[in-house]
Amino acid sequence: MSFHTGDRVVLPPYGIGVVSGTCHRPVAGETHVYYQVDFPNTASRAFVPVRAPQGAGMRAALTAADMPDLLCRLQDSQTLNLPRQWAARHRRVTEILVGGDPYELATLTCELRRWNIERGLPDLDRQAFRRAIRLLEQEVRGLEDQCAQDVQRLLDHAWNETPT
Repeated sequence: MSFHTGDRVVLPPYGIGVVSGTCHRPVAGETHVYYQVDFPNTASRAFVPVRAPQGAGMRAALTAADMPDLLCRLQDSQTLNLPRQWAARHRRVTEILVGGDPYELATLTCELRRWNIERGLPDLDRQAFRRAIRLLEQEVRGLEDQCAQDVQRLLDHAWNETPT
């Protein structure tokens, strides 16, 4: 997969960035070509090898065409078989957050949202829940179609819910 200047990309675990071009950088005596990825609202920048962006986990950000599937995943309330034991659950949740797959994040969000409504979340699970929501919000931000707005409203609602 190749990317072009201006493309929105995701670089887990950093989030959404924009390809600002390519550059040549010397590494171990050889010159290699890298995508320069800038992260909006920060001074952060990443350099990802043009030869193998997938090796760094870089992928194209979701588009408006992806919003119906994401919304469906968020509304479906699929269960994610998370371990009850904290250390194992924390490992699995961290894998999902670092992996950055939006559909896995949506499933994690649904599961943690269900737990939050049923009994409230312990602090570390609540942090993971909010991190998953923030990562999804980054993908949706800037998309103007109705479905993206529905996703954003659902995420806003989940963020502000309290246990019953």
